[in-house]
This record gives sequence, C-alpha cells and structure tokens, in this order.
Amino acid sequence: MLSEQTRQALPLNGIGAPPQQAHDTIARAAGALHTSRIRELLPIAAIFLALVLVPVVSLFLGHTYYLDLVSRAMILGLAAMGLNLILGYGGMVSFGHALYLGIGAYAVGMLSTHGVESALTQLVVAIAVGTIVSYLIGYICLKVDGMGFIMITLAFAQMFYYLAISLKQYGGDDGLPIAARSTLPGMDLENPYQFYLLVLAILAAAAYLLYRLVHSRFGTVIRGCKQNTRRMYALGFPASRYKLFAYVISAQISVLAGVLLANLALFAAPSYMSWTLSGDLILMCVLGGLGTLLGPLIGAIAFVGLEEFLSTMPIDLGNATELITTHWLGFFGVFIVLVVLFLRRGLYGSFTAKGARHD
Repeated sequence: MLSEQTRQALPLNGIGAPPQQAHDTIARAAGALHTSRIRELLPIAAIFLALVLVPVVSLFLGHTYYLDLVSRAMILGLAAMGLNLILGYGGMVSFGHALYLGIGAYAVGMLSTHGVESALTQLVVAIAVGTIVSYLIGYICLKVDGMGFIMITLAFAQMFYYLAISLKQYGGDDGLPIAARSTLPGMDLENPYQFYLLVLAILAAAAYLLYRLVHSRFGTVIRGCKQNTRRMYALGFPASRYKLFAYVISAQISVLAGVLLANLALFAAPSYMSWTLSGDLILMCVLGGLGTLLGPLIGAIAFVGLEEFLSTMPIDLGNATELITTHWLGFFGVFIVLVVLFLRRGLYGSFTAKGARHD
C-alpha cells in the first residue's frame, strides 16, 4: 500500500500513464521518501551520539557534576516526551502530568522505607499504580475537552499533591529521603556512569516506542483526533478509547521517569506533583517543539542547561554577573518569549522542519 507522500507524488492521471512512466514516478517518489526518512533520522542519531559522549567528557574532566546534570535533563525529557504524546500529537493539554512523576518517585521512596530495594519490583508497583490512576483520571477527564480537561487534570494533580503532604509517616511536606539507589541485577546504580547509561538506554527505548507508535495507525488516529474528533468518529474510529489509551501510555512513561528521578535525587517530595512542575513539562515541550519526536528532550536539555547557566553564571561579566544570577528567572523568561516569537516550532522542530518531514 502506497504511503500518503507517494500517492501525492503520483500524477493525477497515473492510472492511465504508460507502465514505464508510472514505474519511474513511483521510483522517484520512493527515493524522495527514503531521503526524507534519512534527513529525519540524522538529527536523532546526532543527539544520541552527543549523549553517549557525555560520560567520556565527564571522565576527562574528572568529576560527575555534568553527568548528573544531563541525567536530570534526560529524565525530565523522558517525562516531557510522554506528555508530548497527548499534548503535541493529541492536542490534550494536561496541566497535571507531574502527578505521574510523583507516583513513580513515591513508589521508590515508600518501598525503600519498607526494605524493598529491587528496582524491578519498584517499577512494577509504580507502573501498576500509575496505570490504575491514569485510567480513572483519563476516563473522567476525557468526558470534556478544552479548558475543562485542563482544569480537571490540574485538580486531580493537586489532590494527590495534598495527599502526599498529609502522609506524615513518609515525610509529609518535607519530603521523603531515600537511603540508597535501587538494586538492579547486573548493574551498580550507585555508580553514576552505570546509572547514566541506564537512563540513556531507557530514553532510547522510549523514543523508539514513541516513534513506532506515532507512525502507526494508532498515531494517525490520535493526530486525527487533534484535528477533528467528530470526523474520526464519523470514520468509524472509537476516538475516546484511542485518546484514553494514549493518556495511559503517556502517564506510564512519566511514571518511569519518576522512578528514575527518585533514584537520581535520592528523594521524593510532594513538589514533584505540583502544578509548577506540570507547567515546566509543558514548557519543555513548547521549547523543543510540540508534535516532534525529540523536541521535548531538547526542550528539557535547554531548560535545565539554561537554568543552571543563568543561576550560576560561570562567565565573569563584571557587575552584570550578580544581576543575572540574582534575577536569572527574568532572563530565562526573555529567552522563552524569544523562542515562542521567532521559533514557532521550537528549537528542535524549527531545525528538523528545514528539508525534513515533520514528525
């Protein structure tokens, strides 16, 4: 079955065209599609190659500070990629997606408190709880759309935020310290290099899963729902089921990110579920590019990197240094405004849009 791009490349009278002419047209269209696919995958390969080289640079510098910084950016990028599935591709603006980060983090913290340190057990429990919660919340939230969907997701996230604060036996408002990282057969997660490689491997696996998902029939339906849900119903697709399934998958990816975040920070706090972190995840998607595969990851790297750069300002700018470090949030806001005004598709989206097929 020919792809949409191939069909568009065929002449209107392609049925009546001579066999050789039709064959040449199809060959040119297939070649153009192949070239487009290569252009699409090259930036992805370059990004992951750069991430693979980070441990080498860390070894050269002799410390793991930047290793931990990039690990944090990748974990937040993973959560943002999960959110992007429903936000960028599905048009569902969830203002409470940090809830699932918190579920993953507290699953690690609570189980560690009771002596369960197996990463696999913690992950299974976190995914199970996250699936149940996301299904129930998604089932309710998807009864409405637009502003109603935004406010209901925010309300549920705040409910769990205050629930975490009320759990005094697990730290309450002060958060829950975690004594040590989880145990995983064949790996020592206390080693920052091995933990970094684990995060990178999970990020690559999630990116591949999302790529296959978005370019499948399921992804086509989700994108169609973003454009016109009623039309998808008219075509015979149960749009609500597709959107609910996308919401649950999106939540599970964020839960996985929460498990990794708890192991990185050795801490679980109610702030992981706060609306401000949900807003940060949305901002990462916008910075990198909504509806692109790795846009949220690039947005997270830019977010974390710029936050660290402006708040510490390693470059001596004289009197301006103190001004920037004191009011770094203001300069950060200016950067966001400039990106939104001049790079409508985000940092990654604007780059890949030049000569490449949009994700």
